[in-house]
Amino acid sequence: MAKNKGLRTQDDPQTRIMIRAANWVGDAIMTTPVIRAMKKNFPRACITVLAKPWVIPVYESNPHVDEIMTYENSGRHKTGMGTLRLVRDIKERGFHLAILMQNAFEAALLAFLAGIPERVGYNTDARSLLLNPSVKLNPELKKKHLIDYYLGILRGVGLEDDGRGMDLSINDSDQAWALEALTNLGLCKGRPVIGINPGATGGTAKRWFPERYAGLAEKLSNLYQTKIVIFGGPADHGLGEEILSMSKGACINMAGKTGLSQAFALIGNLDLFITNDSGLMHAAAALNVPQVAVIGSTDYIATAPSSENAVMVRVPVNCSPCLKDECPIDHRCMDRISVEMVLNTCRTILAGNEITQPNDQENHPCLNP
Repeated sequence: MAKNKGLRTQDDPQTRIMIRAANWVGDAIMTTPVIRAMKKNFPRACITVLAKPWVIPVYESNPHVDEIMTYENSGRHKTGMGTLRLVRDIKERGFHLAILMQNAFEAALLAFLAGIPERVGYNTDARSLLLNPSVKLNPELKKKHLIDYYLGILRGVGLEDDGRGMDLSINDSDQAWALEALTNLGLCKGRPVIGINPGATGGTAKRWFPERYAGLAEKLSNLYQTKIVIFGGPADHGLGEEILSMSKGACINMAGKTGLSQAFALIGNLDLFITNDSGLMHAAAALNVPQVAVIGSTDYIATAPSSENAVMVRVPVNCSPCLKDECPIDHRCMDRISVEMVLNTCRTILAGNEITQPNDQENHPCLNP
């Protein structure tokens, strides 16, 4: 463990450290190298993650997290009196140090009002007076991957990192559920188990077109004699049904039928995942699952899937990355990505795996149970 240069907090069994989690699933996954690094620097301390409910599955099986504190933003901690309750709940834990992954003013204010002696974060959003110490944001970090951006907070106060690898652990019950689910769906390792994730939060700009996902699924299903699993949350169920109807029976719609931790477990058992830029894209990267990421409007450097098993398919256009929720023109960044482009990438990836070759149906265990 390196001697930290900017903090008074010492590694001790009585030391309590709060890490304020990011609010989006993908961002939360990309902060896990920070959590591991904090446990490396403070191995005897209690590490608590303060997180909103929907990102808790990212952390609940993480071996470097000792405790999870839920930010009940729609209940106990709802804006108003709930904010004061959250401040009191944080204060009661007696934290010595807060690491703020969020750049939001609110994150720094909560730590300040809760009386946490040391509050570490970037000096953005007029937060400098609330932080102790604040970390000056190096503009070069904005040109790098978000993992490096988050690790820069620790480096800014002299703490060691522990590499860029992301942590996403699957517990035994979710793994057992996933294996049973795949069996019940008629999928098995005799043929490639393939998933698609056609949704993405924050508007349609990040989404490849449903009809192209359907066309891709139909071609993959015919080539490998398997069904393609559609992933997504409850809001994506209708999109999944649309793709299901267009793909001529090539798909199984699981969108909205799993919890987030179950979705992680299913992804961990795939041979290939095709996805838009999304939280599940980063989950697949953390699990080192082979994936094809279809990238259009988003920053292909900052939010790229951080995995050697990930391949991005994108066509450079002069207006990308625009980072907009909806395309104001002709969605050319996605329109120029054809089904054949993505299919050829999928075939190349699958050809490198030890999977039954296309169209070999004899004695196929999934098709002939």
